[in-house]
Amino acid sequence: MTSDKKYFGKSLRGVLFWIVCALIFNLVIARHMGMDLGLKFLAGYLIEMSLSVDNLFVFLIIFSFFKLTPAQEKKALFWGVLGAIVFRIMFITAGISLIQKFAWLTEVLGGVLLITAIKTAFQKNEDMNLDHHPIVKWLSPYLSPLLLAIIVIEISDIIFAIDSIPAVLGITTHPLIVVSSNIFAILGLRSLFFVLRHYLAYLAYLHIGLAIILGFVGVKMLASPWVHIPTGVSLGIVLTTLAATVGMSLGARK
Repeated sequence: MTSDKKYFGKSLRGVLFWIVCALIFNLVIARHMGMDLGLKFLAGYLIEMSLSVDNLFVFLIIFSFFKLTPAQEKKALFWGVLGAIVFRIMFITAGISLIQKFAWLTEVLGGVLLITAIKTAFQKNEDMNLDHHPIVKWLSPYLSPLLLAIIVIEISDIIFAIDSIPAVLGITTHPLIVVSSNIFAILGLRSLFFVLRHYLAYLAYLHIGLAIILGFVGVKMLASPWVHIPTGVSLGIVLTTLAATVGMSLGARK
């Protein structure tokens, strides 16, 4: 028990460290590149952090399915975070390049986000069944549970990137802002998992809040040729939605 408390405290300090680093970086961006880009970084960071928390549900299911020990969970999360960084940079680079060449892709990504929003609103992570996962079925006779868990996590990283990159591109296509907001959100993911793993059940309405945010960004991208929504308004909607979601979730537990 004492060891668990010490590790919880260490993980909490890790989460706070990366949040403080992100906020300091945010202030540097606002000071040297302008308040608008500063607000866009903050909005992108909050969206990516929210999606990361939702992703933790999937990690918890994977670890439980493969019955990993705490030490194995740390190794799997290390490779999961590393893979997430690599895949995000790849998708971000490709996404920005394509949008710059084909402006109409903004509307396509907006439509993708609306579909993702609907899926997020109605899909339950509890329905995830790894027994029928093709990779698990094919490789389970040959690989250890830890290696299988890492492979499934890396595949999940790709899926997470496909879902989340359009969301931040709906806020801005500035390469530095998009990459940095994603990286800062991911760097604290390992510590965040060990802080929240016993409290994820309390966030029962998180998927609804994420669906609203993704839906809003999707509509914003679809309407961008005709309507400009200020960054401050977007940030306000993200913050209000997250606050309401957390409040509803905690209220439902009383």
